[in-house]
Parts: sequence; C-alpha cells; structure tokens
Amino acid sequence: MNSPTLTAMPRVALVLPGGGARSAYQVGVLRAIASWYPTASPLPFSIVCGTSAGAINAVVLAAHGHDVRRATAELARVWGGFRIGQVFRAGTPDMLRAGLHLIAALLTGGWLLPMPRALLDNSPLRSLLAGRIDFAGLRRSIAAGRPDSLAVTATSVTGGESVTFVETSRHFVPWDRASRRGVAADIGVDHLMASAAIPLLFPPVAMDGAHFNDGATRQSTPLAPAIHLGADRILVVGVRPPGRARSAGGHAPNMAEQFGFMLDSLFVEGLQADFERLNRINELLAHLRPGPAPHGLRHVETLLVQPERDPGESAIAHRMAMPSALRALLRVLGARGARGGKLMSYLMFESPYTRELIKAGEGDANRRRAEIGAFLGLDRLLGARID
Repeated sequence: MNSPTLTAMPRVALVLPGGGARSAYQVGVLRAIASWYPTASPLPFSIVCGTSAGAINAVVLAAHGHDVRRATAELARVWGGFRIGQVFRAGTPDMLRAGLHLIAALLTGGWLLPMPRALLDNSPLRSLLAGRIDFAGLRRSIAAGRPDSLAVTATSVTGGESVTFVETSRHFVPWDRASRRGVAADIGVDHLMASAAIPLLFPPVAMDGAHFNDGATRQSTPLAPAIHLGADRILVVGVRPPGRARSAGGHAPNMAEQFGFMLDSLFVEGLQADFERLNRINELLAHLRPGPAPHGLRHVETLLVQPERDPGESAIAHRMAMPSALRALLRVLGARGARGGKLMSYLMFESPYTRELIKAGEGDANRRRAEIGAFLGLDRLLGARID
C-alpha cells in the first residue's frame, strides 16, 4: 500500500490578521497546533501571511520554520512576558511630553511646534524586533521551503494602496489590482514596523521613497495574498469573537469607544467581507460544469479560528496592569468600565492580559482539534510517518 507523502498534500496557508495586543490569542492557537505534531516537525504551512501584529507573529514563525514547536515557544516567550514599554513609551514623562506637544501645536496652529507625526513613540518595538527576530534564519527557512512563501502587508500612504511584500523561494509573479499589489522583497524590520504602524497612534515608516502605515488600513481582501501565492486551503486565526461587535449600551459613544470601534473595523471587517466573497465564489464554482473555471477562479477551502470569549472583557479585568499615565490618558478619552474594554484590548501589551489570551487560544484550538487537524491534514501526515 502506497503511503501518502508531503508532496501530495494541498498547499496550506496561514493568515494572521492584525489585532494589536489581541494577537497574543494567535500565539495560543498556534502553540496548541504545534503540540499536536511530533517533536522537531517543520511548520505545517507552505505559505504564511501576516498584517500588523499578525505580521510579526508570521515572521517569527517563518524564521523557525524547521521546528514548529520551537517557533511557537519563542512567540509564547515574547508575548507571555510583554510590557507596554517594549512596544511604545508610556511613562509619565512620555505621556506628558506627547500631550504638551499636541496642545502646543494646536494652540499655535503649528507655528511653535509642528503637529506630531503620531501620539505614541513606538521605537522600543523596533529595538525588540531587531534583537529577537532571526532574519538570517528566516532566509534559510524560506530557501528550504518551510514555509516557501512569506507575505507581509502594509499600506502605502504615499500611493494610497495596499502593498504586500513577498519573500519566496518559488517562482513569483507580482500582482497589481485595484488599490493593491504584491511585490518581491527581502523582509526586514522596516516592513514589520510599517505593517504595524496604526494610524495616529504610531508614526508611518519610510521605505523605497514612500511612507507606509498599518497594513489593515487599505487591506480590503486579506485572503488575496495567500490565494495569489497558490494556497489550496487557508487557516485564519482571528482576534474577535463570532457575531457582531456591539457597544456597551445605548448611550452616545465617547472618544474611547469610537477609537476602539475604529480599531475593530480596521482589523476585522475586511476579513469578514473577504470570507463572504470567497464563499460565494466557491458556491458558484460548485455549480459550474466540469472543466476549466472562468478567469482562473479555483476553489479554496477556508477555516476560521477566533476567540470564544471577547478579549475586551479580559482587558477590563487587567486594566490596572497598564502604566498609570496611560490609564489616565484613556480615562480622559472616556475609557471607563465596559466603555473602554475594546480600546484597551488592542493596547494592553501587558503579560497578565497576553498570557490569558494565549491560554484562551490554546483552549479554543484544542476544543476544535479534530476539525483543525483534518483541515491541516495532520492525520494523513502522521499516518504517512507511521507507515
């Protein structure tokens, strides 16, 4: 009896959308998946795509692609020990300086001081990424085909388009569609800083004669990079629970709620819409006659893993872990009680909160082990090794 082989398996892509501090949930899901594989197993994804904080997770995974357990352990070490100060400066002097700069710029019409490029200084994140990510290992992993393709998406503020930077060991065909394109690149710290530069909060990043900010800003089709790179199946690890996002009550939303809603829309809404589009295409293809599909369309299977519990509830429970100056700023914006949970959940880069999300991700994934394992072809892979 012939045993199945890795080459006979479909190309599976992992898509990690943005989510700020909520992206710790992705780490838990991935750590659970890694535990299902034998020791020293390679990454079970041919393609890894990430946006914003999801892009950082994607690059760390790819850099350790030869060993999925080691890759997820490295992610868990960083996320499990996070402090906000590792991402952006949030001490009292920093908050005062930022606030006074903004006030002075507003009061003088920009004559005394120009308007700040962003509210927060995220230079600590650059130092963290440069020191913790093995970019030489990333090159080796992609050359070895584990994964063979990595995609990081940022938004060109200069060009007004979504740009996906692709590093791959396969033949690459750049794409250029309405307001989005894919280009070849050697992915580095600048690409990650650009992809994670949330508008207004963090400054845009200059690259190749243009300025870029968060990849979710113009990413209306977050599944497209994986499809362009040849995915047959796409596993997506989201950061928002099922159902519609709701306000904390019937009152008029304050600034904190509106900012939280903006981040929620930025990181999630495009993903939901893209799932609907892909499902409609799959249904259409199922009703066509046998033969080549028009316009190069093909069936692509998808599976979405997302939190069973709202991360905003956990953020409220851990709000005292945030630096006092940042808590004060959020209170000024109206982030009190349930009204601040959504916004805090994206900014709570503190270990009590991130460890809880990692644990939640592990639990959710383990409860769906049979479904996720079947989607990844885990039983088939293990059967091939046993045979």
